[in-house]
Amino acid sequence: MHTTQSLQPQTAPKRLLALDVMRGMTIAGMIMVNDPGSWSYIYAPLRHAAWNGLTPTDLIFPFFMFIMGISTYFSLRKFEFRQTRTSLYKILKRTLLIFLVGLAINLFVQQYFNPGASLAHLRIPGVMQRLALAYGIASLLLLHIPHKYLLHLSAGLLLFYALLLHFTGSTSLTPDNIAILTDKALLGESHLYTDYLPDGTPIIFDPEGLLGCISSTAHVLIGAFIGMQIAHYKNNPEQVIRTLFLTGTLLLFCGLLLSYGCPLNKKIWSSTFVLTTCGFGSLLLALLIWNIDINSHQRWTRFFEVFGINPLYLYVQSAFLSVLLSSCKPYAYEHFLAPVFGAYGGSLAWAVLFVLLNWLPGYWLYRKQIYIKL
Repeated sequence: MHTTQSLQPQTAPKRLLALDVMRGMTIAGMIMVNDPGSWSYIYAPLRHAAWNGLTPTDLIFPFFMFIMGISTYFSLRKFEFRQTRTSLYKILKRTLLIFLVGLAINLFVQQYFNPGASLAHLRIPGVMQRLALAYGIASLLLLHIPHKYLLHLSAGLLLFYALLLHFTGSTSLTPDNIAILTDKALLGESHLYTDYLPDGTPIIFDPEGLLGCISSTAHVLIGAFIGMQIAHYKNNPEQVIRTLFLTGTLLLFCGLLLSYGCPLNKKIWSSTFVLTTCGFGSLLLALLIWNIDINSHQRWTRFFEVFGINPLYLYVQSAFLSVLLSSCKPYAYEHFLAPVFGAYGGSLAWAVLFVLLNWLPGYWLYRKQIYIKL
């Protein structure tokens, strides 16, 4: 992790503010849905789908991964997409750093709630770890394949993953799901998350497991393809919007159509989940570019821009603050928020207040033009 401080306004590069805003919207969304006042009282749109299906909350993490693909393309342009000692070092260093930060979050959670717990029971996968592996693999591929084949490679990865799940009967949450078997074999059962079946039966299953990195890599590559289109039409924002709208519509159509054979499923990061969420992401980005960068409606963007310029730092900050405030949250919810706003409204009120709490340090960094990069 390193900090950079800008000493002058960012006026030189032609930067799409919509990218920072969309990135910030995903971080604010992740922070909000990860910390309700009570897990027993959550409005339906703010819940993840139990297994198959798609809720608004299920769009947040894949939107961030989609934006990460776009940013990765822009970042590697500086190296002209060549594997050099510098570019390889940057990719491997960032991959390792993000992975280790995610592992540190898991360790902090474990030791805070179970002091002295053995590392033999430390959860290895996680959100940051999934991002790290998807970023690392996709970045290396971007250095070695002709970019005109980005969609071909993405389609190949998604087809392989869909067939793998289909022919192993792994679209259902059962102990013989290949995703579960893979994680148990490579990581060990004690290092995985315990999920629950609809009847409440616990089952060893990690939604950020290793096998999902196949489709997650395709997810980042689709984002990189969008980044390539933005770079190609950088002097023609209207063409950027048309391209994003067309690509998003096609991805969305394919994802929804194919979901009859391969269900939409966030927990196994199914191929149709990738297509559908990338489609929605492309359409949302087109809308934001039209509103923010073309029509200059920027007065409302500041809140999300704060999250967007220091995204991973603020996400990590929220993870630690969530743990540290866990002891006082029940009291605040039961004695102040629920009596005023009701059970569901109070739970949402805590989540919104928690987002604002995390925004304040981010706003200070924004004002000081300090960018903490992982």
